[in-house]
Amino acid sequence: MERITATYLVETCYDLKEAAHVLAGEQSSGTFVSVPGESDELKARFAARVEQIEELESVSQPSLPGDFGSNMTFKRAKITVSWSEENFGTNVPALVSTLQGNLYELKQFTGLKLDDFTLPKSFTDKFKGPRFGIKGTKELASVEADRPMIGTIIKPSVGLTPEYTADLVKVLAEAGIDFVKDDELMTSTANSPFEKRVEMIQKVINTHQDKTGKKVMYAYNISGDIDQMQSQYEWIVKHGGSCAMISINSVGWAATKKISEMGELSIHGHRNGYGMLNRHPLLGINFPAYSKIWRLAGVDQLHVNGIENKFWESDDSVVRSINSCLKPFIKEQGILPVVSSGQWGGQAFETYKRTQTTDLLYMAGGGIMAHPSGPAGGVRALKQAWKGAVDGKTLQETAKDYKEFGESVLKFGSK
Repeated sequence: MERITATYLVETCYDLKEAAHVLAGEQSSGTFVSVPGESDELKARFAARVEQIEELESVSQPSLPGDFGSNMTFKRAKITVSWSEENFGTNVPALVSTLQGNLYELKQFTGLKLDDFTLPKSFTDKFKGPRFGIKGTKELASVEADRPMIGTIIKPSVGLTPEYTADLVKVLAEAGIDFVKDDELMTSTANSPFEKRVEMIQKVINTHQDKTGKKVMYAYNISGDIDQMQSQYEWIVKHGGSCAMISINSVGWAATKKISEMGELSIHGHRNGYGMLNRHPLLGINFPAYSKIWRLAGVDQLHVNGIENKFWESDDSVVRSINSCLKPFIKEQGILPVVSSGQWGGQAFETYKRTQTTDLLYMAGGGIMAHPSGPAGGVRALKQAWKGAVDGKTLQETAKDYKEFGESVLKFGSK
């Protein structure tokens, strides 16, 4: 049988080899003591193996509570563990329980984070993966291959009526927007029932398409129980929509996969709550591993934060996340990285310099809606910024070349 491997960042006051073997045993055939039936033959076939231990730095203070007694030297390391594919079948929740289960509670570790994992092709071939991915999602939004999709978020997050939202979408569509989405806090509310919101927004989008040939993609937030999500998904399809948004951490892997496999809409995976899983440097999961779990479920788009973002995440981490999405995985395709969080055209230059890709959904809220020339100016400014970045121009040169981007620099450049 082929093997599945996972890499962890760990911290422990124990001998590294001993601690690594405790992790491997806990997450496969072992327990704290030998038990009847745990034969050498069984362990050889099903037990996890420690493949590599790369020792890193040592520290004098533990990152997390644990069992350290009087030993105040805590060694950090990158360890690689493998399991037989036979342990899982094609059960991804079982895979996640193995990669991210009780190991977080092992007293031997004062830090433990799943960094990445690899799956054999024989495993990934059994999954449909994203229905649209990068290429298909861009085509649904009538976006050329050589530029990013430009998008925005409806704000305020909650409180707007369907009529107001539809009017705003009309302004954005006429401004040349590619993508608009519900905020993750907006589902079906007393003042904005889901069905009415879809009807009114899609009427605007469909009318705009009839006039121009351009179909704006709107991501409707369908996060809820499975029956509700299926019903709302079908409502979007009925009214000519092209995208559904799911708060993936809230609804879970199985529900996301069930909806993704309906196969008619591009699935926008919103990662709200990800900081709870990732923010501590030695607890939780890093994005390369996180993104693969959701790619197995079938999401087409996934949030990655943004360069110079308004949150805590470093630019290096954001770049790694973008590259993780672009890297072929299931059926040799990538998924669309969703760049957001305090973005305006000014970050396009560093984003392109560090990633060399236009396969992005680049979203700006205030960067579009608060533009001095209004939303139309904001959309034009983002497109101008990306053209300048791809053409090799500096921010300053691009600001001189284009009026709307120049206005953006004056308003947002010091933020």
